[in-house]
Amino acid sequence: MSEEEAPKIEFPCDYPIKVLGEAHPDLHTHIYQVIETHAPGFDRTKITIRDSSKGRWQSMTLVITATGKPQLEDIFAELKTNSRVKMVL
Repeated sequence: MSEEEAPKIEFPCDYPIKVLGEAHPDLHTHIYQVIETHAPGFDRTKITIRDSSKGRWQSMTLVITATGKPQLEDIFAELKTNSRVKMVL
């Protein structure tokens, strides 16, 4: 495998998505709606939320069952439509 080639992902698989944004209930609502739309029935027990030291920012990590690259691209694009979202990994 060359250095430029990304590792292949075999679908379906558990896939973690991390969203960094401004700490606010609207952020959580937006994230849940997007994930529920593209990965219905995702396991909410696999969510971790971490606050920044001053509480202004939060990171939320969710684990979904990814079904393919188009699904992940749609999730990432839609998550970024909210102004509170600063980064999606």
